[in-house]
Amino acid sequence: MKILAIHAEEFEYEARQRAPGFSEEVPEEKRRGSLRNGLVCFITVEKCDEANEAKAALKAADDLVELAERLGVDKVLLYPYAHLSDELAKPESAIRVLDMLARELSSRGLKVERAPFGWYKRFYIKCLGHPLAESLRVIRPVEAKRAYPDYAVLMPSGEVVAIEELKLDQLPKDFRILVEREVLKKEGPGGKPRYLAYCRKFGFEWESMSDLGHMRYGPEAAIMMDLAGEYAWMCAKDLGVPLLRVKGTNMFNLEYEPIKEHANLFGERMYSLEVDDKKMILRFAACHQQFAMIKDWNISYKHLPFGVFELADSYRLEQPGELVLCFRMRRFYMPDLHIFCRSLSEAMEMAIKVHEKIYEEIRKLGRDYVSIYNITRSFFNSNRDFVLRLVKTEKKPVLLHFVPEGKYYWVINVEYNIIDELERPREIGTFQIDIGNAKRFGITYVDENGEKKYPVIIHTAIIGSLERYIYAVFDTAAKAEASGGVPMIPTWLAPVQVRFIPYSREQLDYVLKLAEELNALGFRADVDDREESVAKRVRDAEVKWIPYIVVVGPKEVEKGVLSVRVRKSRTVLQMTFNELKSELESEVKGYPRLSLSIPVLLSRRPGYR
Repeated sequence: MKILAIHAEEFEYEARQRAPGFSEEVPEEKRRGSLRNGLVCFITVEKCDEANEAKAALKAADDLVELAERLGVDKVLLYPYAHLSDELAKPESAIRVLDMLARELSSRGLKVERAPFGWYKRFYIKCLGHPLAESLRVIRPVEAKRAYPDYAVLMPSGEVVAIEELKLDQLPKDFRILVEREVLKKEGPGGKPRYLAYCRKFGFEWESMSDLGHMRYGPEAAIMMDLAGEYAWMCAKDLGVPLLRVKGTNMFNLEYEPIKEHANLFGERMYSLEVDDKKMILRFAACHQQFAMIKDWNISYKHLPFGVFELADSYRLEQPGELVLCFRMRRFYMPDLHIFCRSLSEAMEMAIKVHEKIYEEIRKLGRDYVSIYNITRSFFNSNRDFVLRLVKTEKKPVLLHFVPEGKYYWVINVEYNIIDELERPREIGTFQIDIGNAKRFGITYVDENGEKKYPVIIHTAIIGSLERYIYAVFDTAAKAEASGGVPMIPTWLAPVQVRFIPYSREQLDYVLKLAEELNALGFRADVDDREESVAKRVRDAEVKWIPYIVVVGPKEVEKGVLSVRVRKSRTVLQMTFNELKSELESEVKGYPRLSLSIPVLLSRRPGYR
């Protein structure tokens, strides 16, 4: 059985004409009906309901009584509706189910009306606008044994579909890939990813003289990492809560019970070492340091909600075969934000803002996420309207992964995945609602009545770890190149934004002054003064994906008009220097600016290639 349930401010219908086939005998006075502030249920009784009509009616009654209680209504109108399924029950069976459902709802104290079966009807409906006002309910009288009991798909309509019932070919491509890889364990196409060449181009490399999974960042990579770190801070500030930025150690003593309990949650992936006969661990993220610090703060309900941010070097002892450059490392940088809230309800409202911000940021790259909601069944059942608000931001299905009650310190943990060039899900952003660590670490606040309470904590990395954000940028470039487009880095993130190429030594002083002026404004401009041909220097600049390449010869100096190669549009434009500055201002608006941290002259850079 399928039921489209609508909380209606007003509803009225009129049965006008018998439909072909079976239809009920209905006297003239029974062919009209109406309802005010009640639940209108458009119902399709299906073939699967015929085997146990009573059980189907009873399960539907259980579902509708619960929904009516949540909506605070006591009136229900059952409206036969054959358009929700292609697998219709026989008319006689459908009528019996509808009649049993009406009697069961009446016996539980609801006022019930049923529209005629087998008639063409005119109707008017005015739906109340709130998260629970519209929902599609799927009632199955006999539960089939499920091959994937811990997984399901939540549709934007609110319908929960078992993995076994999914029509994979009707799902959006990226979401279908997520289900196939994460649940069905199907292999992807494989191949060598393009992004690895991009990593080498900009100096993201493994450090061979360290432990496995540790990276090094060359001069250009270091600029990109610093920019991404500063941008993560800007994103956190955009949430509109008071923020405090902190720094701390990466090593914690397992003699302290809160540290030990928290570390045990991560098992063998926790880095451990022994120092002066003490067992120590390296932090998984910023949690240990922030919680160890905040437990000593005097916090009032007036301070909440507030956030604490740290760009934390983080350590996870991943297996050697799982290590992926810029994606899965043993040491990485996490822009960790924790938001402390008075209650679970306040945390859920704040989580909506976090969720919207996470989506806003990936969409700025021209990408979108497909999500996994790791969630306890009790939290899902009790807070379904909150979960549906999250899904409405996504405007696509989400994968539900039901986790055991009480196993984790969180009640929901959302993983935001891009589907990369090789059709692999790659988690980038994340958030979780933590109901356990405040008590574990002794973090309290004083409420309005002077009583100590434990705050609820949101954990999030809005853009993901810095390396994973760079991974998303490079993978976006890889997809662009694969489809015949221009691989590029957003201008604000490019290590060098403008490169000046003097036609000869006679223009060197002129372009140096232009570069110095741009650098003074917070842009990053350099000058290729090498003894190479103009053509080779232009090619080298293009290899480095520099957004704006400016070749300056005698005519440009004389006329004061620059010839600018714009990577994004693959065009050569004539601009004045002021127009170039305006273009740069527009490109980097809303993003951080960092000065050039490499020599302006390429001839002064060791190992340039």
